[in-house]
Amino acid sequence: MYVTPTVWLITIAVTILFFVYEFFAHVRTPHAPTIFESARWSAFYIGLALLFGVGIGIVSGWKYGGEYFAGYLTEKALSVDNLFVFLIVMSAFAVPKIYQQKVLMIGIVIALIMRGIFIAVGATLISNFSWVFYVFGAMLLFLAYRQAFTHGDSNPAEGRFMRLVRRVLPVSDEYNSDKLFARIDGRIFVTPMFLVIIAIGFVDLIFAVDSIPAIFGLTEEAYIVFTANAFALMGLRQLFFLIGGLLERLVYLAQGLAVILAFIGVKLLIHALHKNELPFINGGNPIKVIPEIPICLSLLFILATIAVATVASLAKTRRDSKDVA
Repeated sequence: MYVTPTVWLITIAVTILFFVYEFFAHVRTPHAPTIFESARWSAFYIGLALLFGVGIGIVSGWKYGGEYFAGYLTEKALSVDNLFVFLIVMSAFAVPKIYQQKVLMIGIVIALIMRGIFIAVGATLISNFSWVFYVFGAMLLFLAYRQAFTHGDSNPAEGRFMRLVRRVLPVSDEYNSDKLFARIDGRIFVTPMFLVIIAIGFVDLIFAVDSIPAIFGLTEEAYIVFTANAFALMGLRQLFFLIGGLLERLVYLAQGLAVILAFIGVKLLIHALHKNELPFINGGNPIKVIPEIPICLSLLFILATIAVATVASLAKTRRDSKDVA
C-alpha cells in the first residue's frame, strides 16, 4: 500500500483540525455535555471511521480495508479501557464534572502524540529489523497476562510516580477553576488539575506501549496504524459521557482485551516464523508449516471477543444487582 507524502500531510492536517474544532466548539467553555450532544457526536465519529475504512477498501483493496477495521476495533476497545483508567484518575483527584471535558481532551491529544511517536519508531524497526516481530509478539503475550490478572490492582493517581511529583512540586489543595497554576501568598503553586494532566499523560504512555504492538500485529502499514488510532481516539471524549456508568459495568472488558492481545501476539509470532531465518531451527529456514492467520479471521475473532466480553459483563452486573436487591 503506497501512500504519498501529500496524502500523509492532508491526513495529519485534517486530524489536527478536528481536534482544534473540538477544543473551540466544545471544550473551551467548561460545561458538562448532555446525553444528546454526546450521542450525536459519538455517532458522527464512529460513522466517519467506518466510511474511511470503506474508502480504504475501495481505493486500496479489501485486504487493507480488513486490516484497518481490525485495527480500529482493537484500538477502540483499548481506548475504552483507557477511559476506565481516566475515570479512576478523575475520581481520585475529584475533578469537577464541568472540567472533565478539558482533562479528557488534553489526555486524548497526549495519547495521539504518544502513539504517533511509537508508530514512527515501530514502523522504522519493522522495515529494518524483521526479528522485531518476535519482540512484539512476546511483549503482547506478557501484556495479555498483565491485562488479565493485574488490571485495576493499582490507582495511577496514588502510585510512586505521582508521589514523586508531589514531593518535587508545590501543590495547592484546591482547584483554581480549570487553571494549572495558582498564586497563593505570593508563591506559585500547581493545582490538582496540573497533577491530573501529569497522571493522564503517564497513563497514555503505558497504553501506547500496549496498543502499538497490538495493531502492528494486524497490519504493517504505518498509514493504517495511524488512521486507526486517530479515529479510535476521535469521539472518545463524547463516548466517556455517553456510556457513563456503563464503564463500571464492563467487568470482563480487561479479560476480553487480554484474549485479543494474546491472539494478536500468537499471530505475530507465526508471522515472524514465516519471515525470519533462525539458524538453530529448521536448518536456518523460515518455518511455514503453521499457516498465517488471515485478516478476515482476525477481524471476526476480535468482533466475537468484544461481543462476548460485553454481553457477559452486562449479564453478570445484572445478576449481581438482583442478588443485592
